[in-house]
Amino acid sequence: MKKALTILFFLTVLFVISQTSNSQTLTFCSGVDDDGYAIGQSSTFYIPSGGGWFYFLTRLPYEVGCKAVSYELYEVDDYGYETYNTTIDQTGLSKNWVWFRYKVTFYKSGYYHVYLRDCFNYVLTDAYVSIYYK
Repeated sequence: MKKALTILFFLTVLFVISQTSNSQTLTFCSGVDDDGYAIGQSSTFYIPSGGGWFYFLTRLPYEVGCKAVSYELYEVDDYGYETYNTTIDQTGLSKNWVWFRYKVTFYKSGYYHVYLRDCFNYVLTDAYVSIYYK
C-alpha cells in the first residue's frame, strides 16, 4: 500500500510539473488586445519584399521576474538544422508582468525557431514561425 501511494505521489508531481512547464506560451500574431490575448494568431506570416511585422506575445503562469528578456532567432533548414540568425532584446518590462508583447519586423522569408530567454539566461518558452514573401 505504501509503495502504491509513493508511486501515485510521484506521478502526480510529474503531471503537475509537466502541466506547469507547458503553460508558458510564445505566440505570433498580428495584434494583441488590452487583456493580452492574440488577435490574428498564426504560425505563418506573409510579408512584402521590403519587410513586414507582427507581434511576439508571451504569456506566463507566473511573474516574469525580469526587466528585460531576449528572443534568439534561428533559421531552420529543410533538414531541421538550426543556424543562429540574431538576438532581439526587449527591455522596459516590469518584474510582475505575466504577459508582454514585442513588435518584430522581418525582412527575410524562412522558417524560424524562436527561443525566449529571461534575464537569467533560462529558456522560458520557444516556438516556430514560417515567413513567406507575398
